[in-house]
Amino acid sequence: MIKKTILIISILFFTGCVNKHGISLKYYSDCEEYYDMQGYYHKDCGKDDIMTYKEMKAKTDALLGRTKPIQPKGNVW
Repeated sequence: MIKKTILIISILFFTGCVNKHGISLKYYSDCEEYYDMQGYYHKDCGKDDIMTYKEMKAKTDALLGRTKPIQPKGNVW
């Protein structure tokens, strides 16, 4: 009984806010939105996140030994 209560309390104590970008200390992330000189729209939202969903996927893929396909970098049509 004591182990279960300690487990439940520790789970509730160590949880962060899960939002649409990942796990962070804030529920709403402050995003920076801007257009660059070429007219491309950018939205940077991962500055205050503890861990984003992209990082979680990369780490689980690395643990399971999955290889990721090569993706082009930058703004590609």
